[in-house]
Amino acid sequence: MPCIKDGFNEFYKRNFATVYRVCYIYMQDPQDAEDCTEDTFLKAMSSEMSFEDEKHERSWLAVVAGNICKDKLKHWWRKKTEDIADHEDISVNDSYADDTVLTAVMALPAKYKVVVYLYYYEGYKTDEIAKMIKKPASTVRNLLRDARNKLKITLGDDIIEQ
Repeated sequence: MPCIKDGFNEFYKRNFATVYRVCYIYMQDPQDAEDCTEDTFLKAMSSEMSFEDEKHERSWLAVVAGNICKDKLKHWWRKKTEDIADHEDISVNDSYADDTVLTAVMALPAKYKVVVYLYYYEGYKTDEIAKMIKKPASTVRNLLRDARNKLKITLGDDIIEQ
């Protein structure tokens, strides 16, 4: 595949939705997800990375987006701010907020979110996810099993099928 800079518009259009969803799962806020998505594409643009195929670029972007989100969540400034939703009745108008299952996935502990998203929403196999997050495939399978059990408790047995 050609360098990202040669066809950035097509690269961006092809991958925006995936990157945004990964960022939204971590950040749980549309504006923060947009910021992280932008940072991910800036990193991709400044990178000299060339990809084997579209699947390779999606997996690379998912890992980069996850790392950017984790860094932002750990930043000292974020720990010093208060969530305005704690003080006012604000409803988030976002297309993902209405999805009951995705809302339940976002409520999972961080170690489950990305694995569940990559497996169920992006269709990656456990071996591929293991390479992306640098953990053994057995760990990924265990995380998926535990996440499904937590989702069954939250959503009920009727919604989740193994």
